[in-house]
Amino acid sequence: MTMRDNDIDRMADRTVLITGATDGLGRELAVRLGAAGARLILHGRDPGRAAAVAAEVTAARGHAPLVLLADLSRLAEVDRLAREVIARTTRLDVLVNNAGTGGRSDGARELGADGTELLWAVNHLAPYRLTRRLLPLLRASAPARVVNVASAGQHEIDLDDPTPEHNYDAYTAYCRAKLAMIMATVEYADELHGTGITVNALHPATLMATTMVRNSGITPLSTIAEGADATLRLICDPALSETTGRYFNGARPGRAHPQADDPAARRRLLEISDAAIISAVGR
Repeated sequence: MTMRDNDIDRMADRTVLITGATDGLGRELAVRLGAAGARLILHGRDPGRAAAVAAEVTAARGHAPLVLLADLSRLAEVDRLAREVIARTTRLDVLVNNAGTGGRSDGARELGADGTELLWAVNHLAPYRLTRRLLPLLRASAPARVVNVASAGQHEIDLDDPTPEHNYDAYTAYCRAKLAMIMATVEYADELHGTGITVNALHPATLMATTMVRNSGITPLSTIAEGADATLRLICDPALSETTGRYFNGARPGRAHPQADDPAARRRLLEISDAAIISAVGR
């Protein structure tokens, strides 16, 4: 099932926040949504790259995007980003948690500024926290959608030691964080049932031709456009207006790691995630 061209036209004047909008999938989504008339809030870290994406959007005759900069490895900056969004717009129709990292090129374990393993911090804690902080705005804008860009690469999480120091493997750490994102997706969907906010996750496409894939030395198997098609379907397909708590593999319903089906494991994940956030930002 593919996204129809007229579905994206429904996004005219809808407000969409895309994290990680300066490269790869995020950039493609920004340009295509901007050209369709969406009002974009673009997150990035590098001001020059963010300005370049904003210029692409306006060149495509889109509304001038609002550009906000933040380092999502720092939870205090995640909170600041949320505050700026709330201060600068009165509505948020779609939140796309796209920003992610594959870690260091040498695969070594790295800590973020808060002392948390970097892949866990950026790929799980940041989108989990940002969604939480933006819920009042999403509720006020309902019907609204949250789309979490996860991965088919998933690995069971040891909930007593989710970011182990010993025998560290960057790919396994990445897969744990992406499974955590899916588990949080399901929990948010349950919590928000009946509010008009849907929360879904997807693996957009396998080994897209992104900077992360190219830097790993792996030959891409999919185009960024393919991943964007699948992601845009979750953003704007009217047939999915009431679909929530689901994981998609491309445009089709997918099956996540079995741990995502365990309610006790999901609740425990959120407990340890909340504890890490409280440790970093105090509340």
